[in-house]
Amino acid sequence: MAYSDPTLKLFSCSSNPKLAQSIAGHIGVELGNAIMNRFSDGEIHIQLEDSVRGSDVYVIQSTSAPVNDHLIELLVMVDALKRASAKTINVVMPYYGYARQDRKARSRDPITAKLVANLIETAGAHRVIAMDLHAMQIQGFFDIPVDHLLGVPILGDYFQSKRLASPVVVSPDHGGVVRARRLADTLQAPLAIIDKRRPEPGVVEVMNIIGDVSGRTAILIDDIIDTAGTIALAANALTQAGAGAIYACCTHPVLSGPAIERLHSAPLVEIVVTDTIPLKMPCGTDKVKVLSVAPLMAEAIVRVHEQRSLSDLFEPHV
Repeated sequence: MAYSDPTLKLFSCSSNPKLAQSIAGHIGVELGNAIMNRFSDGEIHIQLEDSVRGSDVYVIQSTSAPVNDHLIELLVMVDALKRASAKTINVVMPYYGYARQDRKARSRDPITAKLVANLIETAGAHRVIAMDLHAMQIQGFFDIPVDHLLGVPILGDYFQSKRLASPVVVSPDHGGVVRARRLADTLQAPLAIIDKRRPEPGVVEVMNIIGDVSGRTAILIDDIIDTAGTIALAANALTQAGAGAIYACCTHPVLSGPAIERLHSAPLVEIVVTDTIPLKMPCGTDKVKVLSVAPLMAEAIVRVHEQRSLSDLFEPHV
């Protein structure tokens, strides 16, 4: 059924067209027509083929790999919409790149997550709808409204449907405890924590497991799986601690470098991810299960457009 308000317009850049099409289908609108091409030197050019004058426009773009290209695409699209007299420009970011550079970990480090926020605002965005930001404080990097959707309700619904025996939810580090606690509460399961340290970037050492995992079905949860070093080491540590079946899940399957090989070799029954970042299928392992965020993001867009509350979207479905 077509959405009744013609002032809601949806456009997609090139990072995740399948997800954008799915979101449009759930809302009941057609994606706007925009021609995206490059000049001979690689500069991005966007031509809007549909009028957006006076419209509330939602632009869907994950700033996933190639991160810099997708970020510039988004900024150019926002600028084009602003100059075409869109009433509001709402940036829908299923995945927010550069989010892990959210503070000065060492002297003379940049805070790139804040820089990206500045760029999006300066380009002309009026609102951001994001999914599972790596750090909650990124919401405060913006001086425009940020609606922060969570992946836990989607993952929680899936694991509830599996009716796993004696589950325990495991956070792979101290920083992910809040996320893991949400999933544990959803599944009414206990919580365990992996105590790890990073002697250098990209290198992880598991120190200890806090909590009882012996004989239980372990569910590792993180917001991002990048090179999968943390998840693979955590799965091995859980096996050594006597855990039974081990699952891993995340919202954003970055899966760079050796990630697929590590996940395939790790003692994992299944890796559950969402489609905030498109996977190249087949992705090299049959362990990966993909859940869609399209229904959640579509509902969020409609509620924002109709000025309704989003708060109950953060809860698992029962």
